[in-house]
Amino acid sequence: MKCDVYLTFDGNCEEAITYYKTILNGEIVMQMRYKDGPPEYSNSKIEDKIMHATITFGDGCELKVSDSFHQPLVKGNNYHVSLATDNEEQAQAIFNGLSKNGIITMPFADVFWGGKFGSCVDKFGIQWMVSVNSK
Repeated sequence: MKCDVYLTFDGNCEEAITYYKTILNGEIVMQMRYKDGPPEYSNSKIEDKIMHATITFGDGCELKVSDSFHQPLVKGNNYHVSLATDNEEQAQAIFNGLSKNGIITMPFADVFWGGKFGSCVDKFGIQWMVSVNSK
């Protein structure tokens, strides 16, 4: 299993990831804009904004980032703890446990980029993303 920090920005994600790349001597290894996703994720206001990007740096460090889409960004809700595993049963169990007595913000289900994904806010107010890679 892998755990990462996932940061959300209010429209300036591209600027932030370029800055972090320079400061951390990193490499942007993945970048997708909202216009690259399904039609429901694209509109003229956000189509060129970052839907997801990953920067690697140091000895195996990753930082995952995106521009806000689902909710207004409020400092404090601009991060998630992101868990990824190759085991679907494990991912489902983790998601079920974290979302119990919390709020499911995206049900754990198949996603257009492959595999399964879900997000929730646990009963303590911590935001989680849980994913399983497609086989």
